[in-house]
Amino acid sequence: MACNASSCQSNCHRSDEQVQEEEVDSSTNSITGNDNKNQNVCAKCKFNESISGCGGEDGRFCADCFRGNLYGKFRLAVTSNAMICPTDNVLVAFSGGPSSRVALQFVHEMQDKSQKNFEANRDRSLPVFGVGVAFIDESAFFPAPCLEIDKVIQDIRLIVSGLGPPRKELHVVPIENIYSSNSINGRDRLKILLDAVSDATGKEDLLLHLRMLSLQKIASEKGFNRLVLGSCTSRIACHVISATVKGQGYSMPADIQHVDARWEIPVVLPLRDCLAQELYRLCHLDGLKTVELHKGPHSGINGLVSSFVTLLQEENPSRECTIVRTAGKLTPFHFNRIPEKNDSNITLATQRRQKRYNLKPNESISSVTFCPICNSPLNQSDLLRWSKLGNFQTSSDSFDAACCSSCRFQILPKDSSLMEHFSKGLPLPMVARAKQSSYSNLCLLR
Repeated sequence: MACNASSCQSNCHRSDEQVQEEEVDSSTNSITGNDNKNQNVCAKCKFNESISGCGGEDGRFCADCFRGNLYGKFRLAVTSNAMICPTDNVLVAFSGGPSSRVALQFVHEMQDKSQKNFEANRDRSLPVFGVGVAFIDESAFFPAPCLEIDKVIQDIRLIVSGLGPPRKELHVVPIENIYSSNSINGRDRLKILLDAVSDATGKEDLLLHLRMLSLQKIASEKGFNRLVLGSCTSRIACHVISATVKGQGYSMPADIQHVDARWEIPVVLPLRDCLAQELYRLCHLDGLKTVELHKGPHSGINGLVSSFVTLLQEENPSRECTIVRTAGKLTPFHFNRIPEKNDSNITLATQRRQKRYNLKPNESISSVTFCPICNSPLNQSDLLRWSKLGNFQTSSDSFDAACCSSCRFQILPKDSSLMEHFSKGLPLPMVARAKQSSYSNLCLLR
């Protein structure tokens, strides 16, 4: 049967130029297809299919490599800064959000691996560090229905109990317990204290400082010697900008390091090099349940800075890392590392990593006095101001003089009557710190 141009399967009705053009098109499509296929392959293992939206500067990883990369950052931070040793008892601050959820999960996996090594070792020379979990109930400041609060606490109990052995004890403590065991009296004093602060930013900052005091109280009373926070790169980047705006530039290097040992119980940040977007992604991939009580939007400086940094991150995914890396060039304080001790349980490899990665702070900038509210180290101008004021007529005047300039502007009431109410509502740790600060200032004057 004769063929025609419409149904011909051979090249008899096609010119040489048409055949050459079709060959070029087919080869181009083949190359493009291979490129698309290569783009979907993990940048690390070059085998598994990558996941989209990893975020950060880590490229496109598969689920396993993405998780391994995050855990590697956590592990490197822990070992290079001696955050957790076999003899430690660690308290993980848990809010229920993605950051604290990943911190709890990684600490659990590290403890589980230590437990397996302990059981496999015949002489069992290395003990397994203990882990506890603390949740601060802030419903006294953020009113919420009782059923909602009870559900959040119940979900947190299920999360902690579902981690498996070794068992981890959960401590659910109302924030008003910073005063005493009497929650009714404590809630009234907390209300008096917060009502005396008119500035929205000051209230948020004061509540943050009270939360830290509550965690320190739990850790001290329950025998923990490390406090793990889930602060990540995104949150630290916001703190860098807000601290600069609030005039806390001198004390800012103290808050952004991996270790903060100015507290009675040293505070460590193992997720300092992880982005919030990465932690959200990991919770989604691994099915890690998160619970968070709605506290309303942040107002004042903190809310503005958070929105600003979020906008920067959307325009350039490396902005948060750049902010933290730039601030990390500031000289840290002497308390931004775990105090050295001769512990035979610290392996030689860990000691080598400490020498390689540990900070070399300038001992000359160490301060002996701290702000009684935020516990920030006081600079020379604050000390000179205290010496010029001379004698104090009331205890509130003495407390005002002992505070840093940022707390005096954002938190302390300007009205004298409100200042008296504010002083009466202060928890004992802040009052004791103010007395200690005054004594240290007197020693410096002498």
